[in-house]
Amino acid sequence: MASQEALIDWNTDLFDCCESASTCCYGYWCCPCLACTVAARYGENRCLPLYDIISPAVCVICELPLFAPPAVLALRANMRAKYGIKGSLCKDVATSCFCAWCSWCQMHRELKYRRKNPTVINVFNQTVVSQPPPVVIMNPNQPPPYVPHY
Repeated sequence: MASQEALIDWNTDLFDCCESASTCCYGYWCCPCLACTVAARYGENRCLPLYDIISPAVCVICELPLFAPPAVLALRANMRAKYGIKGSLCKDVATSCFCAWCSWCQMHRELKYRRKNPTVINVFNQTVVSQPPPVVIMNPNQPPPYVPHY
């Protein structure tokens, strides 16, 4: 069984808006645009966050209960799993339900941080085998092989 890496904290807390003024303003003035940017930077379809906007209307029309916005919840849980961030699905649901905009801002800051600071991988226990270069032994009584010159 492979050893499991230690989980880390989010780079910024949920309410650390002052850590990135540009993200805070972007989220405050146009959070749907910020959410689409986060989805695209994470490698998902840019329109994924629109499910959070239209899903309540669809649920009302179809008389289905919906409690958590699906896009922010799915992306947050996946981001935590991919980057090894501490947390639980229960916390992701609570954050997505009660503070979705802050969640989008936190994920945006996390992606900005990860783009600036690449992951460094340390490799231990490398076995290096060095071989001497090949040696050609020629008979001194034999003429050298003919090499054509072009």
